[in-house]
Amino acid sequence: MAKNEKATPVTPDEMDDIRVTIELDEGEVECQILTIFEAEGRDYIALLPLNPDGSEKEEGEVYLYRYAEDEEGLPEIGFIEDDEEYEIASDRFDEMLDDNMFDAMDD
Repeated sequence: MAKNEKATPVTPDEMDDIRVTIELDEGEVECQILTIFEAEGRDYIALLPLNPDGSEKEEGEVYLYRYAEDEEGLPEIGFIEDDEEYEIASDRFDEMLDDNMFDAMDD
């Protein structure tokens, strides 16, 4: 994957159907966007890798990347290269998952 990749802007209604294709060492992987979130002043994106048929993978792996928008408002994702920064993003994402789980229990 390039350092930063551009994606096509979408509306909030389209968010659940958005797919992002990323390039990994083992080839291209199609992912669903789970959420875009902030941690310590930076934006991040959580991606759920999908099977080639578009279904969710069994192991429930999630990829975290930096998220930004360029001057034209086009989204860009980039690698998190620092272990400390990755821990900050990962901890925040885990907190969000825990909050969502408790919210679901209240329903």
